[in-house]
Amino acid sequence: MLYTIYETQRALIEPFSEFAEAAARIYQSPHSVMGQLPGAQRLSASYSLFNRLGRDYGKPVFDIQKIDVDGQSVVIDERVTLSKPFCNLLRFKRFTDDPKTLATLKEQPVVLIVAPLSGHYATLLRDTVRTMLRGNKVYLTDWQNARDIPAGEGKFGLDDYVAYVQEFIQYIQADYGNCHVVGVCQPTVPVLAAISLMATRGEKTPLSMTMMGGPIDARRAPTSVDDLATKHSHQWFENNLIYKVPRKYAGAGRAVYPGFLQHAGFMGMNPRRHMQSHWDFFQDLVKGDDGSADAHRAFYDEYNAVLDMDSAFYLDTIRIVFQEFRLMKGIWDVRNSSGELERVRPQDISQTALLTIEGELDDISGSGQTKAAHDLCTGIPAQAKEHFVMEGAGHYGIFSGRRWRKQVYPRLQAFIKKYNGNTGRRLDELAEASAAADSATDTAAKSHKRAAARAA
Repeated sequence: MLYTIYETQRALIEPFSEFAEAAARIYQSPHSVMGQLPGAQRLSASYSLFNRLGRDYGKPVFDIQKIDVDGQSVVIDERVTLSKPFCNLLRFKRFTDDPKTLATLKEQPVVLIVAPLSGHYATLLRDTVRTMLRGNKVYLTDWQNARDIPAGEGKFGLDDYVAYVQEFIQYIQADYGNCHVVGVCQPTVPVLAAISLMATRGEKTPLSMTMMGGPIDARRAPTSVDDLATKHSHQWFENNLIYKVPRKYAGAGRAVYPGFLQHAGFMGMNPRRHMQSHWDFFQDLVKGDDGSADAHRAFYDEYNAVLDMDSAFYLDTIRIVFQEFRLMKGIWDVRNSSGELERVRPQDISQTALLTIEGELDDISGSGQTKAAHDLCTGIPAQAKEHFVMEGAGHYGIFSGRRWRKQVYPRLQAFIKKYNGNTGRRLDELAEASAAADSATDTAAKSHKRAAARAA
């Protein structure tokens, strides 16, 4: 019922929002009579703000058309390489006529970036993708809005998410032999599960896996997001946040966690900051500061664009990740495509290097939550595990913005290059070297004890 009420309200506001957009242009135009009136700029700013507060924000576009690689302009072609009901696997194909640059591109690593399914579209990682394209062949998971997926496609739970990740990895492996995987925020948990299950089955695992700002262990330094999950029962989430998609959409009847409720939650985390941001936008328009106003539009066009999540996935995530901590407790069983339960055992991963990245000021995934992956992946040699904390960065700062481009990306790229190739053999050598060092240390300690005993 709430979803229907929301849609009715939005339908009523939409004509006024469109009128406000037109009025803002009329009062802003120096060629119109209205634009010559006293206070026209302030009136235009008021209408523009009303339009942005009342409009509906659709799925943004990546709009990555060109990048620079070693001084050469490289054209980007965004294409769907594998289509699934709930997610498309995107490839950002690079083209150039320069032979030297083309040779460089062909030798670069292949990276699968797993975008979060947590309210926003995958375009939230636009800066991540654009930067990674400088040195990698890039694939990205593009999760679909559940309200647009017919109910006949069935439910989509956390187990299905894990299966999708495995299928995407294997799809890329079939073309390139292997790849590197980067999980940003929420997918760190299902990505680790997917690779763990592949390792347990004896399948080829990715060359490396990078976990960025995710809730591997949500018990560490809990944030307001973690507190919300633990303070309410699973039944509370189901009763208060799950609604059926209205008839006007293709997914009519599907139970979802609606995007508009998620957006309300995002705004509620920092209401004063958002109010101040909109007031600053109004002031920028009055002053004619187009640069600052455009920056506001770019940010909120992305921030306000939200998608519905299938209720099964959302409720599974709340229960398994944030309430029962099944991954950390070693009791998480995932149902595979054959209907069988498989235990998630990160300790079985031995042929994949691990990098974890956290933001010092992350208020979504607290300090140490992502680093917890190191405690689970005991089969990976210590020398093949790295952890990096980006000082001064919040959650979004580790994958978007200046700190990401200047400090996080170079660290991530160096790690990927280090393990691009025969990672399995390299990790085996590291494991043997570590075992030999431990043995030598143990022998030395025993020798020292014997010498001490003789001296006594």
